[in-house]
Amino acid sequence: MTYIAKPKLHHPSLVKNKAGYTRRDYEGAVSTLCAGCGHDSISAAIIQACYEIDILPHQVAKLSGIGCSSKSPTYFVGASHGFNTVHGRMPSVLTGANLANKDLMYMGVSGDGDSASIGFGQFAHSMRRGVNMTYIVMNNGVYGLTKGQFSATADKGSISKKGAANSDEAIDMVSVAIMMGATFVGRSFSGDKQQLVPLIKAAMMHKGAAFLDVISPCVAFNNHAGSTKSYDYVREHNEALNRIDVIEGREEITTEYAPGTTTMVQQHDGSILRLNKLGEDYDPSDKIAAMTRIQEGLRSGEVVTGLLYVDPTPKDLHHHLNTVDVPLNALNTPDLCPGTAALDRINASLR
Repeated sequence: MTYIAKPKLHHPSLVKNKAGYTRRDYEGAVSTLCAGCGHDSISAAIIQACYEIDILPHQVAKLSGIGCSSKSPTYFVGASHGFNTVHGRMPSVLTGANLANKDLMYMGVSGDGDSASIGFGQFAHSMRRGVNMTYIVMNNGVYGLTKGQFSATADKGSISKKGAANSDEAIDMVSVAIMMGATFVGRSFSGDKQQLVPLIKAAMMHKGAAFLDVISPCVAFNNHAGSTKSYDYVREHNEALNRIDVIEGREEITTEYAPGTTTMVQQHDGSILRLNKLGEDYDPSDKIAAMTRIQEGLRSGEVVTGLLYVDPTPKDLHHHLNTVDVPLNALNTPDLCPGTAALDRINASLR
């Protein structure tokens, strides 16, 4: 992976937050994703959210799996802890880290391929266990690194760039998250900063399993039949020293619309994304109503966005396990080995 560092010099007039950091302090390396990728918009929203909640960068632990989305943690909060796991295994590694040190603020970044396919089981178990984290899925409905195959979240009947129709039912991540026990569930659009930033802030401050499904359009691939920049064409017409894939840059897709309304957003391929933002009278604490509203949206072809469900009295994994207040990685030998007298009492209770 190419790593391009940003200059450390800041303009002296940049405003600092209560923690003493500017917004630039929450940035990471220069993004190597495609120009116009929605994932970069999500990274920018995360940067803004961290700046606004005055978090100390070294208190953040960001983990990811494999895929375009899982490269994103490189591009925000560069001074934080970071771990890039293998494909689909981010939730279990994050769970282990959280058990060892609950004092950090955990953020799991994944994609629809990483979480809805190979990592689907891990995603489900992290939700039901109530791991205290913000789990963000950058959802574009395709496998971007392998050039546009349908992912498990692609809508049935949707058409690929090659013209193929998806015949499989889509996995709705927010519905699964609610059913599996997540206590904070939201969905947004990468180009709707006004909605996305507050959702990320609320999710990061929520104690429990917080899940955000963010629709993030993928820029057009330049690897289709007939293209002179496709793999097949280059292999047939050139003896290349290395393999280079060219992806056409596109403008970032943004939108802004009022609560309780619906808007149409045209994608790079000409298709239309229909977004419906929840109204101010919506009650996100009603779990059954949340599931019903999501299904109503699916039936009418809408992507319902906003805070879909929140448990007002959430409890996390450490509460369920009744762990001690001190992070487990901070316990020393006397704490972990109370001595022979304690062992004798335990053995006596088992006789």
